[in-house]
Amino acid sequence: MNTPESDISIDLRSDTVTRPTDAMWDAMRSAPLGDDVLGDEPSVQAFEEAVAERIGKEAALFTPSGTMANQLAIRGACEAGDEIIAHRESHIIHYETGGPAALSGCMVAGLDGEAGVFTAEAVHAAIRHRDIHAPRSRMLVVENTHNRGGGAVWSMERFRSVTGAAREHGLHVHVDGARFFNAVTAAGYKPSEFAALTDTMSICFSKGLGAPVGSVLLGPRKFIDRSRRFRKMLGGGMRQSGILAAAGHHALDHHVARLADDHANAVRLADGIAGIDGIKVDPPFEGLRTNIVFFRPDPASGGAHAVADRLSARGVKVLALDPDRIRAITHLDVDAAGVDHAIQIIAEVARTT
Repeated sequence: MNTPESDISIDLRSDTVTRPTDAMWDAMRSAPLGDDVLGDEPSVQAFEEAVAERIGKEAALFTPSGTMANQLAIRGACEAGDEIIAHRESHIIHYETGGPAALSGCMVAGLDGEAGVFTAEAVHAAIRHRDIHAPRSRMLVVENTHNRGGGAVWSMERFRSVTGAAREHGLHVHVDGARFFNAVTAAGYKPSEFAALTDTMSICFSKGLGAPVGSVLLGPRKFIDRSRRFRKMLGGGMRQSGILAAAGHHALDHHVARLADDHANAVRLADGIAGIDGIKVDPPFEGLRTNIVFFRPDPASGGAHAVADRLSARGVKVLALDPDRIRAITHLDVDAAGVDHAIQIIAEVARTT
């Protein structure tokens, strides 16, 4: 039976909108449970150990969100008055509600660079001289893939260069790896190869990997033990959180390889709307398309927010990230047919504006 167009909803706002698969629900329902705050949550412990082993870090800490994982890394590495070096379009600047300042008393020095990717020279230039008038340069944060950079992927060569610069100045290197497995899938390097150049990393399981909730902070065991205390301080201690950890564990075991499907669908989407009059698609950084597509409607259309509203009314949900830029993200709940339907609706909306 054909489904009326009005009943079709394609949600491309984010890869956070996914629902658990049947197999993931089964894993959640069958997870053995304890109390993570009291230290006897077997499903959480098994998940943390599995992620740490996959990434090549000593220990891992399950957190409710990527924002908390990032902020725990900052709190553990920095003191009040320190300065963090990060790209000016970083998640920690735009989407974590001033957390570095509010929770750790830290400043952030924003770097320029195409698609959220910067150079070793930019790191060297941002270092503060040792002087009582200046904050202390203490931490480097790299986002991989980079959200506001259109899903840009750091190459091993570029990352090795900037971490080398960071080490020269004694910086703690943290990677905001919300979509780290997207980067691994697109670039082809081993997770442990990239992680070996870092002190700490965060990885989100509720984005492309499709779990309903949760991220993980990874690093040295001593650092993670300290972060566990800060997690409790910030209200992130959870009780029978094995239900959620089981979803992340299932995603780790079963949803990493399929990220290539999301990347292929993002290419399909970008190629499909690139030829629509009144739409300009941002090219992928260095030719690697992950699961994020940015496109810009003609200014005469009323701007990104107006176009996003019109698309939503037609059943295609996207996110107006800026006044002139719309974000669409592919994920496991949108197949190739859904992408084709979205392309059709975007073309129709473009013709009527």
